[in-house]
Amino acid sequence: MEREGVLERMHSTRRPTTAPSSDGDDTDDDESKKTKIVPFTTRASNFITRSGIAVGGGVLWPCLTLTLLLVLFISSAVLYTRSIVCISSISDPRFSRFSFFGFDGLESDFGSLGVPWCRSKHGKTVEWTSKDLLKGLEEFVPIYERRPIKNNLYGMGFDHSFGLWFIVRWLKPDLLIESGAFKGHSTWVLRQAMPETRIISLTPRHPEKYLKKGPAYVDENCTYFAGKDFLDFGSVDWRSVMKKHGITDLSRVLIFFDDHQSELKRLKQALKAGFRHIIFEDNYDTGTGDHYSLRQICDQFYIRGGGHSCFSDSDEARIRARRKQFWEKAVGISELCGPGEAWWGVRGYMRDNFNHSNQAMSFAEHFQNSRFVESILDVYWELPPVAGPSLTHETRYDPARATSPMVEDGRYGLFQRLGLSRLETSVFNGYTQMVYVQISKPES
Repeated sequence: MEREGVLERMHSTRRPTTAPSSDGDDTDDDESKKTKIVPFTTRASNFITRSGIAVGGGVLWPCLTLTLLLVLFISSAVLYTRSIVCISSISDPRFSRFSFFGFDGLESDFGSLGVPWCRSKHGKTVEWTSKDLLKGLEEFVPIYERRPIKNNLYGMGFDHSFGLWFIVRWLKPDLLIESGAFKGHSTWVLRQAMPETRIISLTPRHPEKYLKKGPAYVDENCTYFAGKDFLDFGSVDWRSVMKKHGITDLSRVLIFFDDHQSELKRLKQALKAGFRHIIFEDNYDTGTGDHYSLRQICDQFYIRGGGHSCFSDSDEARIRARRKQFWEKAVGISELCGPGEAWWGVRGYMRDNFNHSNQAMSFAEHFQNSRFVESILDVYWELPPVAGPSLTHETRYDPARATSPMVEDGRYGLFQRLGLSRLETSVFNGYTQMVYVQISKPES
């Protein structure tokens, strides 16, 4: 009964309180007692015009007056539109400088539509800071420029490649497991982060098969479960595999999932096997993607930045409609909401296995999935975008549903100093909220 009550309250519509009307308008005040304030520009204009009558018939001074007014107007425009060059991630959209010229929707507005952040059991977070990320970026750019697969279409771009490299370098695990290797780019990134660490790769098609058509990467110190030897992560006897590799402490193992499977399913499998550290490459936002992600699971009314309204005339609907004109991955209300105003998952469905499985899910099930995730979650951290869209020229993800970038819009000097300006703009178009989590069994 208690849980039903919670759910009922979550579905209830919040009505804003009506502001009390103000009484006692001072309409009877003596207008003659009020001081009329004449703008400075008007005074100046009148003075110059009067002066012009006495000088040369008034031809020169009116021209100077118009020039002065024009200068004042341009100065005001510059002062009130500075963020066209430098966009603040915390600026109030109601006072958008883009709106000054009618370009509403072009501004980044990071997080303005909410960023549902999964809640951990004890509020723990990662050890690294924004300064550590910037230092890592400067080191990683030259490494990335040496990548064997220059055009990794349908694979990881720069943002997630850096995120994977940085997290692995920081944690320094004794064993790396990746599920989903494609052409081998992620394997190469893992190897750059940990040159001597053993890697286990599970992928349906062996990366060497791609060598016949173009660049690919095959690691000599990697154990492949691929091709005819392929095993799904959930089917592997991990106890015997760990014994074979001499691993006794499973907290020293890091798993990287890029296999487009339900992240709820993968969490349960990893927890059962005893693993603790996990990275999910594609942490799709609500209404997008081909599998049920942690971002979707934690999109709940009781979580800050979570929950949605399916009313077509709501503020959210209007904002989404405007942003959809400029961001390829922006989702409108009609796309977000399915039958019965089901917005959770993807229009009320739990997708899995590259969207080959598409199971209807009630809100109650979605809610219980979130509660389960919270019961096992020790750390949740989403990788921020590397840089703002005015620097990277990306158009695919909607910044309104993302955290503030490592290099904010307008900071071109820093962008250039880190070496990011040397990269092709296309490598920045693969951001899907990569996430690192640490899990443990629920507390009794």
